[in-house]
Amino acid sequence: MSGAEGGCACGTVRYRLLDDPYVVHCCHCRWCQRESGSSFALNALIETARIEVTGQAPDRVETPSASGKGQAVFRCPVCRVTLWSHFAGAGEKAAFVRVGTLDEPDACPPDVHIYVESKQPWVAIPEGSETFAGFYSGKDIPRLYGEEGAARARALRG
Repeated sequence: MSGAEGGCACGTVRYRLLDDPYVVHCCHCRWCQRESGSSFALNALIETARIEVTGQAPDRVETPSASGKGQAVFRCPVCRVTLWSHFAGAGEKAAFVRVGTLDEPDACPPDVHIYVESKQPWVAIPEGSETFAGFYSGKDIPRLYGEEGAARARALRG
């Protein structure tokens, strides 16, 4: 996945991932449903410094969030597609890349399904998938992210 490229619908903003994401969330919360206009949001978490913008830079748009702390959403200045965001909990150092903006999104399946308590009833989560009614706890991170991913996530909080 390292070297994966993506961009917006009109091609104005292009980017490259310089590393693999350390985890991919499939979030079924109502906020993500509303914001994405879909049944869930699929976000690949990666260090912001490991995203290389190769086209025009996206616009930063401050939006509200379920936590009340807001989030910074990065959108194409032309077609307004959301490419990634920063949530207050992870801060500016972590980017939540929208998997659907990758050129090959099938290479980035979810590692974990979160907030399944509010998933749409007709969404079928594959048997054996990691699922949490809400968000997972810190004790789950080494299992979900792997040793290297957990170390990368810890370094962001440093």
